[in-house]
Amino acid sequence: MRITKFGHACVRLEHDGTTLVLDPGMFTDPEAIDGADAVLITHEHPDHYLPDLLGRSDAPVFTIDAVAAKIREDAPDVAERTTVVSPGESFSAAGVAVTAVGELHAVIHEELPRFFNSGYRIEMGGQRLFHPGDALTGPGEQVDVLFLPVSAPWAASRDLIDFARAVKAPRNVAIHDRVYSAAGSAIFDNQINLFLPKAGQEYTRLQDGQDL
Repeated sequence: MRITKFGHACVRLEHDGTTLVLDPGMFTDPEAIDGADAVLITHEHPDHYLPDLLGRSDAPVFTIDAVAAKIREDAPDVAERTTVVSPGESFSAAGVAVTAVGELHAVIHEELPRFFNSGYRIEMGGQRLFHPGDALTGPGEQVDVLFLPVSAPWAASRDLIDFARAVKAPRNVAIHDRVYSAAGSAIFDNQINLFLPKAGQEYTRLQDGQDL
């Protein structure tokens, strides 16, 4: 299986002729969505959802009701190929088994409204992968790969490190990393590598366009 990072929270998964793209947003390289067989969107924030990118492809879109409502406003043509999924629902995206996990975005501030958010547990190429979106809600079962948010206005580095330790995925791939500068990212990388290798967990930060 081929995993490619395409900016911030966007990940492209390819196996055996099938391509899934998760969270193409405002930091995403546009070519990430080209040739996609299905697109999954965790929530409505622009760093995860950009209607112009969805228009580059005719791939079906799978997302939660809050995002589907935005799509109906922003891109009615995309709405025609959008499927709404509910928390805990298992479904097929281009023949790939996916389960929606969780319901709410992490708390940004107690005085700000909560947003809806769904993580996605994906079974592809004999691997279980989990993209949490903007939440620290675990996958609910053991996974092989965790796409780990590593910088966010809704989490401290200790929260993100402890999330990775709790999920216990053997391989952890950094996402949601446009919030930090390169120097700030290096600080986090050093911090998390004090913990995960001791538990036999691997941590990787992919550059934009880099494969795993």
